[in-house]
Amino acid sequence: MLVVVALGGNALLRRGEPLEADVQRRNTAAAAAAIGEIARHHDVVVTHGNGPQVGLLALQSAAYGKVAPYPFDVLGAESEGMIGYVLAQALGNVLAGRRIATLLTQVVVDPDDPAFRAPSKPIGPLYGEDEARRLAAERGWCVAPDGPGFRRVVPSPEPREVIEIETIRLLVEAGVVVVCAGGGGVPVVITPGGMVRGVEAVVDKDLSAAFLARALGADALLILTDVPAVYTDWEGPRQRPLRTATPAGLRGCRFARGSMGPKVEAACRFVEQTGKPAGIGALPEATATLRGEAGTRVAPNGPALVWYEEGVTPGV
Repeated sequence: MLVVVALGGNALLRRGEPLEADVQRRNTAAAAAAIGEIARHHDVVVTHGNGPQVGLLALQSAAYGKVAPYPFDVLGAESEGMIGYVLAQALGNVLAGRRIATLLTQVVVDPDDPAFRAPSKPIGPLYGEDEARRLAAERGWCVAPDGPGFRRVVPSPEPREVIEIETIRLLVEAGVVVVCAGGGGVPVVITPGGMVRGVEAVVDKDLSAAFLARALGADALLILTDVPAVYTDWEGPRQRPLRTATPAGLRGCRFARGSMGPKVEAACRFVEQTGKPAGIGALPEATATLRGEAGTRVAPNGPALVWYEEGVTPGV
């Protein structure tokens, strides 16, 4: 079975943690252990987020005033290489003898995508509201609420094509565990003359993962994050975790834009387009979520929404 695993940026660098290399290595080791359990029995392609990391790279780039800040496509490529290196190394340590490859991946977007006019993808560290507003005024940022604070937000256009798709397919067929499309892939457009050019954006990694999974003919899409399941009425008085759902059932609910919203949308698209299942759950419960024993399982048929029994924690 071929499983595409999408790791959230916050699964590798959790909210509130310092944006330091040692912290990422520790978290990545835990991620590799969870993915390794799946890779021992299945073919695996791994994608990952880069929101905290690419935001940090942008701050570091802007801090050196003697050169213009690097564009987001270049920063995205830097983060893809950085995270891919740490992740591939950690996977190699838990999958002795298994071949691992990190592939820098370009994802084509539409230059007329309305997302360029409505930035929504959170990147970088969390700020208090006053500091976020000040930075937005000083640096020309767009900022928006994200959990307990505020973060910078940038355009997040839809993925239209994965340029390296045939290379990924060849690696999978050779039995290689592939780390690719990191941060959603490097966002590029195709010019009228057929040239490839990077653009200022961050492609949502969950939507890229769903696109990639469909293109590869994957048997399942697994979206791993820092919460144990999809919750309806998140942080509200009737908050409840979902055990199973159909795309139609999920589309009747509202989820936070820029966080759980894209994850649910990615799962729905994959299930609708392929008729195969998707799972959304916590990183430590990766194998159980794939089996439908934890997290939220999204299936093409069945009851629209089924919640866990009251008082039951998903995966426990």
